[in-house]
Amino acid sequence: MPDRDVDVLASVQAVLRQEGEAVVALAGLMAGQAAAVIRAVGLISDQCGDGRPGRLVATGVGKAGIIARKVLATFASTGTPGLFLHPAEARHGDLGMVQAADVVLAFSNSGASEEIVAILPSLKLIGCAVIALVGTTDSPLGRHADVVLSIGKVVEACPLGLAPSTSTTAMLALGDALALTVQRRRRFTPEAYARYHPGGALGRRLMTCREVMRTGERVAAVPATATIADCIQAITRARSGSAVLVDAAGGLVGIFTDGDLRRALTKGRDPGVVLAAAVATHATVPCRSVRADELLTVALRLCGEKKIHELPVIEASGLVVGLLDLKDLSERGFVS
Repeated sequence: MPDRDVDVLASVQAVLRQEGEAVVALAGLMAGQAAAVIRAVGLISDQCGDGRPGRLVATGVGKAGIIARKVLATFASTGTPGLFLHPAEARHGDLGMVQAADVVLAFSNSGASEEIVAILPSLKLIGCAVIALVGTTDSPLGRHADVVLSIGKVVEACPLGLAPSTSTTAMLALGDALALTVQRRRRFTPEAYARYHPGGALGRRLMTCREVMRTGERVAAVPATATIADCIQAITRARSGSAVLVDAAGGLVGIFTDGDLRRALTKGRDPGVVLAAAVATHATVPCRSVRADELLTVALRLCGEKKIHELPVIEASGLVVGLLDLKDLSERGFVS
């Protein structure tokens, strides 16, 4: 490897080690700030989120502002709604977005950013709690915040020691740690997480069967006493590949698929006799099903293991509420 390339590799490794070591050291620093950490998590989890009066307001300027936005996004995706407040815009009317029940999470390594310090008196007048993420607690922001969390004195990985790098990495790690601890404290479930991630592979993996199942006229639901001819008509109307057999109360009895129809017709009997026969004698009774609140991944795994293409969806009571059709799911990108 040429000397220049060795130097490049060594530089990249040095930066990664320095920033990684700062994060490891930060974990140790938290032990000496236990009371502040507990209070910060308590304020956010008690004040912000579903059924709570306030929101999380993140603020910061420059690189710290970018970190504030990212941490706010982590909070939002895990059940803590909030907004970003640019400290400069705050002085020109955006402070009107902040309410007394909100919690402000302010990011500043120096703790002396003019734009943030300038809005502290106004935040006090509004009455909201302020949590500061700073380098040292003995700073203007640290002295005037309700809760102060320090990342300690870090040396920037920048060769000049100037560009925010190690400090922003430490603030990001601490912000994420707060967000994920609040998530754990609330026992935030995968189902709740899915509500905020409906798009992409991640959201699809966390969707429930209720969110993607066929419903209404797209489900061929017929009485268990119906004939095969009745089922064919129902399947045609629903443009489905099967008919779900239900009892008088709408409970699941079984399923009749295109495959069941082919098997019935290939036994050599008169087609007219077959079509007039009770469907229950040729259907799969009982049949596999899945709960509406079950994760879609569970249903897809069952379909794969049992070679099932249509799967009735039921409530806990056993009532049929929909149908999972693998053809539908494949067209929507849920099945590869």
